[in-house]
Amino acid sequence: MPDRRQSWMWAEACMMIDKAERMHRRFFELLATPQQDREPAWEPPANIVVTNDELEIFVALPGADPNDIAVRIVSGGLQVDARVSPPALAYQSKVVRLEIPYGSMRRRIELPPVPYTVVERRHSNGYLYLRLMESHS
Repeated sequence: MPDRRQSWMWAEACMMIDKAERMHRRFFELLATPQQDREPAWEPPANIVVTNDELEIFVALPGADPNDIAVRIVSGGLQVDARVSPPALAYQSKVVRLEIPYGSMRRRIELPPVPYTVVERRHSNGYLYLRLMESHS
């Protein structure tokens, strides 16, 4: 008869692995496809840091070419659009696992209702860095 403690620990470990896999899959969420777009878009994760009258935003865009990233300030927020191409695969290769999202990426970030200007933009190591400053008219 198996020890109850071992069974409980095994069940707990399996639940933790399942939770970690769900979190990994949610790193990039598939957005609902808007009517005007025929292609689905992935929503990349972002970190937002506030300092006085500035916002620093980091958006994870692994594999994105900086020339394929568009940043726009839109009504009520900021929108980042990118296109990520899949890597070239060897002829007759067999895909075993696909976990990295490719294609269209879109992240909309709500901003406080004050006018902002993008004062700095960098792309490094798969991250888009934006620094926004409040615009004083």
